[in-house]
Amino acid sequence: MAVALNTLVEEAERYLASARIQDYCPNGLQVEGRPQVSRIVSGVTASQALLDAAVEAEADLILVHHGYFWKGENPCITGIRQRRLKTLLNNDISLLAFHLPLDVHPEVGNNVQLARQLDITVEGPLDADNPKVVGLV
Repeated sequence: MAVALNTLVEEAERYLASARIQDYCPNGLQVEGRPQVSRIVSGVTASQALLDAAVEAEADLILVHHGYFWKGENPCITGIRQRRLKTLLNNDISLLAFHLPLDVHPEVGNNVQLARQLDITVEGPLDADNPKVVGLV
């Protein structure tokens, strides 16, 4: 079953509350591909190996924790960045990335998942009112 790309992006942004968090990169849709999504490949980083695997799997969208376009990074589209963007664009694959929103989410976030694996009791966010503070107590 396919879902509209815009619907999927809006729902992910809402669920992860990405607009509330100040980050070092853009969260959400970083590269737009096909308007309909049937197959998603996920990974930690949008590496060339992950992109190639997504092409092989005929994915419509790649969901990652570490996407592209970090603050302070050289914005030129050369070298590795050019090859990665070319792979996405030539294959009409979307790139959806969530960095800090995926770290801090109280249900599916990396921090809370690690705490569960280590049998650590989580009391709550370090500072729920400050979007610059990403952590748990």
